[in-house]
Amino acid sequence: MPNDTEPRLEPINLDTYQPLREAICESLRNAIKKGKLKPGERLMEVQLAEELGISRTPVREAIRKLEQEGYVIMLPRRGTYVSSVSVHDVQEIFEIRTALESLSTGLAARRIENEELERLQKLLAAIEGFIEKRDIDNIVKTDIEFHDLLYHVSRNERLGQIISNLKEQLSRFRTLSMSYPGRLEETLEEHREMVEAIASGDVEAAREAAERHMVRAEETLLKAMRNS
Repeated sequence: MPNDTEPRLEPINLDTYQPLREAICESLRNAIKKGKLKPGERLMEVQLAEELGISRTPVREAIRKLEQEGYVIMLPRRGTYVSSVSVHDVQEIFEIRTALESLSTGLAARRIENEELERLQKLLAAIEGFIEKRDIDNIVKTDIEFHDLLYHVSRNERLGQIISNLKEQLSRFRTLSMSYPGRLEETLEEHREMVEAIASGDVEAAREAAERHMVRAEETLLKAMRNS
């Protein structure tokens, strides 16, 4: 547990080309994911700006973006709070995401190019290696790369943007889900089924594999939330 002197927010690097609003969003997201900003906690623009050493305006802009992503909730005349995620929220998000992931993976089976397939297979092998080492941080990072590549090869930019937004709404639970007993090996096999279907150009099999992956991911997350 962090001590009282440990900063809650990661400092903003002003030397990068990343827009200031995005840098603030990233800092706040990470604080929420790590539990430094807790569900139900009120977010005060002035306090956050002081902690980050910046003005209030970009903090306000970042909070609005985080509201769109589901990380915070803004209540009229009451303020802004870190949002809680209920079982019902998870079920609603997965209903939509399952349909879109299935569509995206089916499009990937139809549109993927050889070098992209090779990259997908290399990411799958990398995930397997990290699972053997139980390297959760790199498993999560590579899993994100794997799915982002799938969205790219679907050749539907809007579809990828919508799925990414839905993923962000549950990203704080990714490590919790991945750490559930047996889930890493299941995820690897589900990914392998998706890649095999894509490689064979079987659109229907790809869609079904993606749907199975999402259904099992939802089941695992709900179990992990109930047991946490």
